[in-house]
Amino acid sequence: MKSLNLSGFKRLMKKNRRRFRYFLTRLETVQPRGLNKKVQKLDKEVWAETDCLACANCCKTMTPTFTNKDIKRIAAHFKVTPEAFKEKWLYKERSTGDWMNTRQPCQFLNLKDNKCSIYEIRPEDCSGFPHHHKKVFTDWVHVYKQNVEYCPATYKLVEKMMEQIGKV
Repeated sequence: MKSLNLSGFKRLMKKNRRRFRYFLTRLETVQPRGLNKKVQKLDKEVWAETDCLACANCCKTMTPTFTNKDIKRIAAHFKVTPEAFKEKWLYKERSTGDWMNTRQPCQFLNLKDNKCSIYEIRPEDCSGFPHHHKKVFTDWVHVYKQNVEYCPATYKLVEKMMEQIGKV
């Protein structure tokens, strides 16, 4: 399996950050007809070209938010209490009160093959990432603005949107 050149992706994102963010910000206010259907169609194209195991940048550079349900499920898998799981692996973010990983890359990521060691019971935030499946695109533009910097699939999607939708 060929891995993705993440340093090349980061350079590309840095070069295009302002243009991508401007485009997404404009879509929040100027919504072309049929935008959600176009985004869904382009999203399918992007995922046909994407191999997350060649990348895993999300697991290497971001942390999911762990819900109480996630914590209970994963703690049970490791046969520890939720409190013991939190103490060993998580911290509570002051500003939001969210439970997050204490380290990056994620402690459950195998760096040799980019596979998650708890894939079947991973946090909901991980299973939904990069959250392209949200029904109303314009309600989730803020998420695209964040994820475009970390997820090559989101980057490709926004790039395709810019090509097909054009200036807004």
